[in-house]
Amino acid sequence: MTYSDAHLRNVLKSTKTVAVVGVSMNPVRPSYYVARYLDLKGYTIIPVNPGHAGKTLFGAEVKAALEDITQPVDMVDIFRRSDAVPPIVDAALAHFPDLKTIWMQIGVEHPQAAAKAEARGVTVIQNRCPKIEYQRLFGELRMGGFATGVISSKL
Repeated sequence: MTYSDAHLRNVLKSTKTVAVVGVSMNPVRPSYYVARYLDLKGYTIIPVNPGHAGKTLFGAEVKAALEDITQPVDMVDIFRRSDAVPPIVDAALAHFPDLKTIWMQIGVEHPQAAAKAEARGVTVIQNRCPKIEYQRLFGELRMGGFATGVISSKL
């Protein structure tokens, strides 16, 4: 799938609240540091993982399932295997009437679930990472994917 930079930028700018399905409590896991990065960028993160339900992560209670979330969600970010996507998409569509985006992480794709969400007017992004795209689109990464830090041309 190809997505224009303008499209990805619009999704990231219009998103405020993200439910991260499959988030880990382990700081070395990608789901943890992606959620932490988004939290640091000002997004409201709602962690979802039945194995950690009731614990606190980034100041929020970890929910067992999307159905346990009581506030509106703009984006559902999926950190699960592709075969686990359909019931997550079904739950998201049923529980969040104003859902804007379903985002499937790198390596996660499900064309049928994506088509179902798109038919309901929900934007779907597959096989991408919002952290990487945010960094790339908002000037935090060079083309090679490295953090730019401070740039100086002093000799």
